[in-house]
Amino acid sequence: MDLQLKDKVIIVTGGAKGIGEGIVRVLAKEGAIPVIIGRNESDNLKLANDVAASGGQVFQVVAELTNPEDNAKAVSQVLEKFGRIDGLVNNAGVNDGVSLTNGSYEKFIESLHKNMVHYYLMAHHALPSLIKSKGSIVNIGSKVADTGQGGTSAYAAANGGRNALTREWAVELLPHGIRVNSVIVSECYTPLYQTWISSIPNSEEKLASIKAKIPLGNRMTTAEEIANATIFLLSEVSSHTTGQLVYVDGGYVHLDRSVS
Repeated sequence: MDLQLKDKVIIVTGGAKGIGEGIVRVLAKEGAIPVIIGRNESDNLKLANDVAASGGQVFQVVAELTNPEDNAKAVSQVLEKFGRIDGLVNNAGVNDGVSLTNGSYEKFIESLHKNMVHYYLMAHHALPSLIKSKGSIVNIGSKVADTGQGGTSAYAAANGGRNALTREWAVELLPHGIRVNSVIVSECYTPLYQTWISSIPNSEEKLASIKAKIPLGNRMTTAEEIANATIFLLSEVSSHTTGQLVYVDGGYVHLDRSVS
């Protein structure tokens, strides 16, 4: 199926590793021009060079998205290079464990900047270009907003905000023909996930118990599976889909636990 993404300029925040890397690789395979936005230039360049070596088009911008000014600068650099933006994937973030018990005002606000504020800022600054191209936005979210997890108040709040912004923007941008959707992640195996699971006592047993609770195949979701859904929602093939929260999770959130 032709997803009609050839030469489309798509920003991917947190695009150098994990889910973002998966999205960048699939976009490049589809002929799009993914733009990696990330704080670490060496990580950005490592992926960009690999994609280019495989024949893909790619660009990278170094930005610390918790700094509001960097969001505007990142969008400006993309426009200076290409003169257009056809899509935005808000993906950057981290489950930083800011809890109700052990958190603080400062840590809570810092986490919101890591995980939600830049979603708004990137969309805000990219919007004039997205209006011109009738592009689309995909926000990557987490099941934590639905299920809770314990010990991660700020990340849960940020993800609830991501979901709400998806629906709000879908309404606000209807007159411009801009579609806005979310892909919701549950248990996806990434380098960050590996770091977390390795920090837990009896990590192999814990990982096995998590997999056993995932109904479809009793396995983790892959970054490529998240990427495939994201790219579909970016593309014109999903031309009448907007305001949706799409769960790519093997049934983890919504299917009865008795089927696992």
